[in-house]
Amino acid sequence: MDHLDTRAVWAGEQAELAHRGTQVPVQHSIAFGYEGVDDWLAVALGDAPGDIYSRNTNPTVRAFERKVADLEGAEHAIGFASGMAAVSNALLTLLAPGTRVVSVKDTYGGTNQLFIDILPRQQIDVDLRDTTDHEAIEQAIARGCDVLYLETPTNPTLKVVDIASLTAAAHERGAVVIVDNTFATPINQQPLALGADLVVHSASKFLGGHADALGGALAGRRDLVERVYHFREITGAALGPRDAYMLLRGMKTLALRIERQNASALRIAAWLAAHSGVEDVFYPGLASDPGHAIAARQMTGFGGMLSFSLHGGFDAVRAMLPRLRLAHRAANLGAVETIVGIPATTSHVECTAEERAAMGIPEALVRLSVGIEHADDLIADLAQALA
Repeated sequence: MDHLDTRAVWAGEQAELAHRGTQVPVQHSIAFGYEGVDDWLAVALGDAPGDIYSRNTNPTVRAFERKVADLEGAEHAIGFASGMAAVSNALLTLLAPGTRVVSVKDTYGGTNQLFIDILPRQQIDVDLRDTTDHEAIEQAIARGCDVLYLETPTNPTLKVVDIASLTAAAHERGAVVIVDNTFATPINQQPLALGADLVVHSASKFLGGHADALGGALAGRRDLVERVYHFREITGAALGPRDAYMLLRGMKTLALRIERQNASALRIAAWLAAHSGVEDVFYPGLASDPGHAIAARQMTGFGGMLSFSLHGGFDAVRAMLPRLRLAHRAANLGAVETIVGIPATTSHVECTAEERAAMGIPEALVRLSVGIEHADDLIADLAQALA
């Protein structure tokens, strides 16, 4: 299977089909039984394939993990109860008191809380640099780095970082590189092919695509993924089989959805950039965007996420959002329906206004997750809301 479109449909599923079914079944069983002690021991010790307990492994979850690994070009992958479970388990596995992590200032709000609150309390040195200042990030890496954590494009300002160059700098210091690929998805961006060691996803977003299943994923080098897996075994942040099934089903249309969302978001971003009521548009697909050159080099599509600010500030945003008819006002993204929100209630609800300002995130920023509706209808809806 040479094409991601085909792999999104078929990858990871064949081994878990049962009773001549064409779809992976939902295996709700918590425990898995064995008649003989020797067979049971062989599975428990990892000497034979099988499952013992669903907090550790589960057939439905394994199909999801294999599909994620295949799409990301990874040696191995594991599922989590949420995207933040994947992020936190990865960081807490690879970092310990006295180690050092380098990242960017405007990561997703939950991730940022790990950097500014939780990890420092574990005596872990955290160095956050301006996302667009690659020289400053490389200087921070040169001072010592155990983990480099990147998010690109960032949530919600759509800033882009150069994965290949920063990964090379981090590897010179012996660091592990983690990339949050949630916004781009493996359809638009392949961080492991650019040198990264691990990729994390909030699978609840574009991978699932239907806003009805919660989950996360980590993919990459087998030795690193297995280390995180053993940490997850104990912390218990396992993905449930029902959510895994829903995510699997959603991923079958991933390439189709992303193709539509890429095209629509680019059209909408260009339309907003020409609107007199719009102050600024943040979308790496625009030639005028500061990150466009890097994005064009490392992405095959620019994604379904964009953000913009309005003349008139927060009062204008407060007036405009309720007028939208083809958008959910909700703290989510990546679904087939268009979703709109502001950082204070979506991506950075965990942060104070002061913390958002320090990250360069305007309070009056509007984040738009473009769905699969017709772009003409979405533009008409924005036009009447902005009128």
